[in-house]
Amino acid sequence: MTKQDSHTDSQIKKIYELKNIAVVGMSNNEQKAGHFVPKYLIQKGYNVIPVNPTVPEVLGRKSYSTVSSIPGKVDIVDIFRKSEDVPPVVADAIRKKDQIKVIWMQEGIYNEEAEKKAKENGLDVVFNRCMMAEHRRLF
Repeated sequence: MTKQDSHTDSQIKKIYELKNIAVVGMSNNEQKAGHFVPKYLIQKGYNVIPVNPTVPEVLGRKSYSTVSSIPGKVDIVDIFRKSEDVPPVVADAIRKKDQIKVIWMQEGIYNEEAEKKAKENGLDVVFNRCMMAEHRRLF
């Protein structure tokens, strides 16, 4: 599946001005993109908040079971889950939609239903793109 959102490079660059990123599916497994992508974002100065109900912390940061249970500010929800697992994540993120600006589905991830629901609730949606690859490409 090569379908990708229609954001321009300048729109994507603007998204990177947002600093608080909840990473759903963040992993302690160093081989997984759900580990090395958020680690890269941390190194670039982003406030990465792990969301993974199966681990208490990732990269020394407290992990939350859901996006809506994060007490602080969240600008971007970066999703490392199978495409079919995305709708409940988006539904949960919508509970915090007064803060969240962007739903970002990583490379290879896209769910049309989730995209529609997010947009109906005023959220920007990026899909089938890697936050690390796009950052490297643009900066």
